[in-house]
Amino acid sequence: MADTHAPDVDPVAVMRSKPYLVALLLSAALGIPISLVAYGFLAAVTKIQQFLFSDLPADIFSGGTPSWWPLPWLALCGVLTGATIRYLPGNAGHSPAFGLHAGGTPVDKDLPGIILAALAALSLGAVLGPEAPLIAIGGGLAALTVHLLKKDAPAMALVIMASAGSFTAISTLFGSPILAAFLIMEAAGIGGATLSLVAVPGLLASGIGAVVFVGLDSLTGLGTFSLALTSVPAAVNPTVATMCWAVAVGGIAALLGWAIRWAGLALRPLVHTHRILVTTMLGLLIGLAATAYQLISGNSFNQVLFSGQDDLPELVAHAADYSVGVLLLLGLCKTIAYSMSLSAFRGGPVFPAIFIGAVLGIAMSGLPGMSMGPAIAMGIGAMCVVMLRLPLTSALLSVLLLGTDGISVTPQVVVAVAVAFVLINVLPTTPPKPSAAAPDGPA
Repeated sequence: MADTHAPDVDPVAVMRSKPYLVALLLSAALGIPISLVAYGFLAAVTKIQQFLFSDLPADIFSGGTPSWWPLPWLALCGVLTGATIRYLPGNAGHSPAFGLHAGGTPVDKDLPGIILAALAALSLGAVLGPEAPLIAIGGGLAALTVHLLKKDAPAMALVIMASAGSFTAISTLFGSPILAAFLIMEAAGIGGATLSLVAVPGLLASGIGAVVFVGLDSLTGLGTFSLALTSVPAAVNPTVATMCWAVAVGGIAALLGWAIRWAGLALRPLVHTHRILVTTMLGLLIGLAATAYQLISGNSFNQVLFSGQDDLPELVAHAADYSVGVLLLLGLCKTIAYSMSLSAFRGGPVFPAIFIGAVLGIAMSGLPGMSMGPAIAMGIGAMCVVMLRLPLTSALLSVLLLGTDGISVTPQVVVAVAVAFVLINVLPTTPPKPSAAAPDGPA
């Protein structure tokens, strides 16, 4: 990965300079092609998922999709992802087991591996989201453009343009360009003088990217691929009971997230011994978890597979139809599949954390003094901060996801996020990273 951390600079002097104005114009111009690439990537993932897991089995089987159907596709997912990581340069990007990385951009030769590994993992059932590969693709394409225009471009130019490219790629993924900007800046640790320099071109590119996504939706009808709840629980004002439950939610999320990350990291040394074989076996185990859920609950295995972005709105809208037992089973199977996906596959950790947090909140919503809206928001915020270690983004995400009703649950969300964030940093450290001498590299 290329280092894009810039030295200390005078932000006022930089903003008054001609190169910065050129960077603003270039950010706006790059927003269009990068958003087209990002939209095409998301559309490809969606189309492959729909064909393999919905259209194809519907054409073959008349009595519904059999529960074993995910198994061959998850095995193929392991083979393709493992082979891409093993044989293409760059290890196909960062491992999601270490959280979300947005502080650097991939060098040119790494991009094909990142795209192919993410496409295979996300399309064929791994429990990961598209945000991490999109950030890498957007930043990598922007940095590549800078290198093509000027090979000796200064470090600050790379920081600004790479961040703008990443902003563009995920501009509508979380429902708001502002939230995407928060995610990247907090994940990359951008602050001080650099923050003001990066924010303006990043937000400009993000806004343009959002417009392009909306325009492509109107042309293709494929959607904007934004996370949104079609049905939001009724707003409830904070009470002493919900504030107390926020502490409990934060504690449970911290323990659950710690276990997920521990399992994911503990499996990584095994993955490195035989990358393709072990990744294939883990894919089969993910498929078995989804199969078991459908056999026991009667609900579709799709709720266990994939990022959870498409299934979350339906889950929340029909939350009353799920018993606590089914919710616990769903949470268990999704958690197992998530931890195994973190260990060997490529993608982002955000959306599965959102889904598991929502399941946790719904399961706890029937407790005395608890309500559905605050429970879901607290669960999402707490699980996100545990898996991402980004408290501001996690709180903002859960509040914005509930729309106008999110304002009323902000106090509970803040408490749950704070408790979870403190506890996850107090709990014992998860297994260390493998050494750089591992057979398939460190990632």
